[in-house]
Amino acid sequence: MLEAKSTENPMRRVMGLRDFRLLFIGTATSLLGDQFALIATPWLVLQISGDPLALGIVLALEGIPRALFMLVGGAITDRFSPRTIMLIADAIRFVLTGLMAVVVFTGVAQMWMLYAFALAFGLVAGFAIPAGNSFVPMLVDENDLQAGNSIMMGVAQLVGFVGPTIAGIVIGGHSESLAGIGIAFAIDAVSFAVSAVCMWLIRMGGRRAGTANLAGSQESIGAAILTGVRYVWKDEGLRVMFIVMASVNFLIVGPLLVGIPVLADQRLPEGAVAYGLLMSAYAGGNLVGYLLAGALPRPDGKSMRAILLALLTAFGLVIGALAFIYSTWVDFVLLLLLGVGNGYAGITLITGMQTRTPREMLGRMMSLFMLAGTGLVPISQAISGAVSRWNLNLLFVAACLLDLVLVLWTSRQRGLAAFTDHITAEVSVEPAPEG
Repeated sequence: MLEAKSTENPMRRVMGLRDFRLLFIGTATSLLGDQFALIATPWLVLQISGDPLALGIVLALEGIPRALFMLVGGAITDRFSPRTIMLIADAIRFVLTGLMAVVVFTGVAQMWMLYAFALAFGLVAGFAIPAGNSFVPMLVDENDLQAGNSIMMGVAQLVGFVGPTIAGIVIGGHSESLAGIGIAFAIDAVSFAVSAVCMWLIRMGGRRAGTANLAGSQESIGAAILTGVRYVWKDEGLRVMFIVMASVNFLIVGPLLVGIPVLADQRLPEGAVAYGLLMSAYAGGNLVGYLLAGALPRPDGKSMRAILLALLTAFGLVIGALAFIYSTWVDFVLLLLLGVGNGYAGITLITGMQTRTPREMLGRMMSLFMLAGTGLVPISQAISGAVSRWNLNLLFVAACLLDLVLVLWTSRQRGLAAFTDHITAEVSVEPAPEG
C-alpha cells in the first residue's frame, strides 16, 4: 500500500482530499466571480463619470489598502487560522458586492459609492490574500505541497485567462443599460457566498488543525509583524529570495505591463490584437509551468539553482529583445516560453518558502512575500511609463541590463544554495496526533 501511494500522481492524491476539494471549489468560484468585478468596476466608473482620473482614483483606493494591510492580515491569519479569516472575508465581500449589484440595478450608483466600495474591498483583500496563500499547507502533506500549489495557482491563471472574456460578453450584452454591470456584481456576490460555504465545510483536521494560531497569541499585532520581518531577514536563504523577488517585480513586471501595450500600439501591425496575444501567451505559459511543477519530479538543489538563474537571465534577455523584434509571433513564442519557466519556478519557490517556514508563521511569511511580489509594481509602472514615453527601447534595454546585474549578484549569494537545497530536499511528514 505504501508503495502504491508513493507512485500515485501527486495531483490526483491531493484532489482526493475532501478539504482540499472544498478549498479548490470555493477558490475557483470566487476567482471567477472576481473577474466579473474586475471588468464591471472600471466600466461602471467610466459610464458614470467618463473620467479616466476617477478610474485611477478607484484603482488606487483598492490597491493601496490591499498592500498596506497585507502584513497585518498575515499576522491576523497566524492568530486565527486561514479558514477563519477567509470565511469572514468572503462574508464581507458578499455583502459589498451584493450592495453594488443593488445600487446598479436600482439606478442610484454614484461615484462616492464606488470610492467607498473600492476602499473597503481593498482593505478586506489585504487580509484575504495572505490567508488564501497560507491555506494549502494546512491541508496537504508537505511532500504533496508543490502539487497542491500547482493546482491552486493553475486554476487562478486559467480563470484569469478566460474570465474577463466571459465577463465582457455578459456586460456587453446589455450595452444600452447598466444591467450587465449589475449582473456582473451579482455573479461576484454569489461566488463569495459559494466560497464562504466551502470554507465553513472545511474541517481542517489532522496534524494541521490548530497549528495556525500558535504564534502571536501573547504578542500585539505590531510585534507579531516585526517577528515575521526579523525571521525573514535573519534566515539567509529567505532573505536572498525576498530581495530577488522584490527586485524582479520592480525591474521586469513594470516594464512588461507598461511596455507591451505601448509596443503593440506603436510597432506591431496587429495592434490591440497583438497586445491580447502577447498577454495571453505569458498567461498560458504560466499555466503550463504550474502544471509541470505539480507533475514533474522535484529537481535537486544544484538543478534548481541552475533553473532559477537561467530564468532570471531569460527575463532580461527577452525583455531586451523586445526592443529589437517587431514580429508579434516571435514575441509570442518568447513570452510563452518565459511564462512556462516563470510558472514552474514560481510554484517551486512558493512551496519552498512554505516548507521552510514554521506553520505558526505562515500567514506572516506569505504576506511578506506577496508584498515583495506586488508592493513595488505601482512604482515600477510609474517609472516605466515615464521612460517609455521618452524612449521605449531605453526602457527595455535598461530593464535587461539591470536584470543581468541582479543575476550576477544572485549567483554569488550563499543563501541561494541554502534555499534551493532546502526546498528540493525530501520532507519527512509527521504523523497525525492521536485523537
